[in-house]
Amino acid sequence: MDGTGQKLVFYGHRCNTPRRYKTRSFMPRHRSPKTRDLHFPNTSCPLGRITMAGFGIRQDASLGAPRILGQFAIVYIVDGTGQYADATGIQKKLGPGDLMVLFPDIAHLYNPASGGWVTSYLCFGGPVFDLWRSQGLLDPRKPIQHAEPVTEWNRRIESVLDPTRQPGFAPSMLEICRLQRLLAEIITGAGRAAGQRGEVQWLRRACDLIEASLAGPADWKPVARQMGLSTESFRKRFVRLAGQPPARFRMERLMDRARELMGNPLLKDRQIAETLGFCDEFYFSRRFKSITGQTPRQFRKSSFWG
Repeated sequence: MDGTGQKLVFYGHRCNTPRRYKTRSFMPRHRSPKTRDLHFPNTSCPLGRITMAGFGIRQDASLGAPRILGQFAIVYIVDGTGQYADATGIQKKLGPGDLMVLFPDIAHLYNPASGGWVTSYLCFGGPVFDLWRSQGLLDPRKPIQHAEPVTEWNRRIESVLDPTRQPGFAPSMLEICRLQRLLAEIITGAGRAAGQRGEVQWLRRACDLIEASLAGPADWKPVARQMGLSTESFRKRFVRLAGQPPARFRMERLMDRARELMGNPLLKDRQIAETLGFCDEFYFSRRFKSITGQTPRQFRKSSFWG
């Protein structure tokens, strides 16, 4: 189904060179150092060829009909969302970090959602990539890959080309080798693994900031600001990565601190509640039980005499 709920019907003709669609460059949230849309006609090396490239290109218009490209291409979503579908029946929603692998003979259609999207792309072909496909390394059953962080992988896609590359400049064997290495890292999951490492680092930093603010009242605005997000975006991302809201995580850390303080038999619940910023010992007791399953009194008894 497309965005209107209608079934996609695939047809079209073979294109030796991709059709040109109206695009305009702009400054996306994730962008490469340069915004370029380049053509390299009639150039090749024994391994293959790179025929077109674009970096940080905004597309607002939709493809009018499915097409057969006549060559391979990778299209990386830098910003925005949209949909992909092809003649094999695969349909996917796309967002930043998703990468489409387009095949020479498979009709496909991909369109941005309302508001457009930003992509970087490379069109290529040749014997070495045909070999990749015949060996199952480029698999039409897996046309969508994912690689993060977006800024880093967008830069790496651009770095496939020689910095001096201009129309009419024959592509070197090094460019084809760099493209093969990029494809290998993406399809073997290196891109996803890097993204996961980035998510782990993000969550670790968020947890550190929350724990550093336990002494005062809960205030999520400065924490979210330090993470470069709005309060609501910070909450949603924390929930997705930690499996619980940041407020719950903060309360659990407070109760960990409360258990430490209860190791001092001279401290009363009222004093602990005041130290941890609770309005009174009764509210502290209720929250302690909701987190630990025990009242403070039961915890003290089990800790010292159980």
